Amino acid sequence: MPSEPKPVLQTVSDAPVNPQDELPYRRRQQALLREFGTAALQTRDFRQILQNAAELSARGLGCSYAKVLEYLPDDRRLIVRAGIGWPAGTVDRVSLGADIESPAGFAFQTGQSVVSNHLQGETRFRTPKLLADHGIKRAINVLIRRGGEGNTPFGVLEADSPDPGQFDDADADFLAGFAGLLGIAIERQHADAKLEEARDHEALLTREMSHRVKNSLTSVVGLLRVQARASESLDVKNALENAAMRVSSIAEVHDHLWRGSKVGFVDLSDFVVHLCENLQRSAPEHKLQYHSDPVIISADKAIPLGLLVNELVTNAVKYAYVDGPGVIRVDAREIDGHLIVEISDEGMGLPEGFDINQPRNSLGFRVINGLIRQLMGELKISTNTPRGALFTIKFSLDPP
Repeated sequence: MPSEPKPVLQTVSDAPVNPQDELPYRRRQQALLREFGTAALQTRDFRQILQNAAELSARGLGCSYAKVLEYLPDDRRLIVRAGIGWPAGTVDRVSLGADIESPAGFAFQTGQSVVSNHLQGETRFRTPKLLADHGIKRAINVLIRRGGEGNTPFGVLEADSPDPGQFDDADADFLAGFAGLLGIAIERQHADAKLEEARDHEALLTREMSHRVKNSLTSVVGLLRVQARASESLDVKNALENAAMRVSSIAEVHDHLWRGSKVGFVDLSDFVVHLCENLQRSAPEHKLQYHSDPVIISADKAIPLGLLVNELVTNAVKYAYVDGPGVIRVDAREIDGHLIVEISDEGMGLPEGFDINQPRNSLGFRVINGLIRQLMGELKISTNTPRGALFTIKFSLDPP
């Protein structure tokens, strides 16, 4: 149950304008309608919208009491959801009959505005106990429509006064205008809630899909490694192990996708850590050092990047150090909207005149070129300092 609102004011600051001075009175009402319309568009606080409607409509009519009533279909009653002038304990607890024998019920059932200037002598309706207990002498009730088609109305907006006087048709029109704006604001709130619910559901489905894809890919990795161990051919064994590592890199992305806080994106720093830990386990004789800036990257970029890191680190493991173990570094930095990823070693370096774009039989280099094109990035190959090879990948990051 929502928390009990603070007690509302018992009076309003604006006293009724002299009926003989009609124009300023109506101008003030129009100004309050504009004020409420602006406020309703600027807030997503549903309760605050209802409370503003009660307070501003009371000011416009010079009343010390007003309330917003919501219809409860199961109970067939109208419950107070916001108000001014009523004591603490009224909101969310006090309800009125929604039948046609009460002023609010008549307005709700027929859609007609109800003006009662003499509640004590009213013969059309019974006077609700809440009004009688507070000495209410006159009241206006108008229907609050939701603003959508085919929806049950939200309830009733009611202005009440214990003072003698007369509400007229123009006052009823003013309150109906307030109720119209309030209904639109309520419908927008409901539409926003449905949209948020749909987004949450879509995010849940997306995460579930990524989780299942990760599990499926992990099963594929296991099968490839079983086949690799069973193979008697060294070439086949190596090919299957390479395939397993590539599939494992894609699985790692999907693992981060379903765990991540933003659907469709991964935290690059966490991703690099887990990817490099897996690569380290496959090459325990070497030392893999890695670092990444905390960058959020889309899955469309993370998958080819993970495969690139896998290919380049695996190549360094295989070919950089012929005399024994060595160090391989992975460093990812964000610079001016671009991601710069460096994979380096201190091994024997690349052959003189090496050109990755030249036709060659190596599947790994063909994969690397294809992934660079997929990222719409560029790859620079240079000599590392003091020795070895340095591969620098650069591509644009998605806008936040």
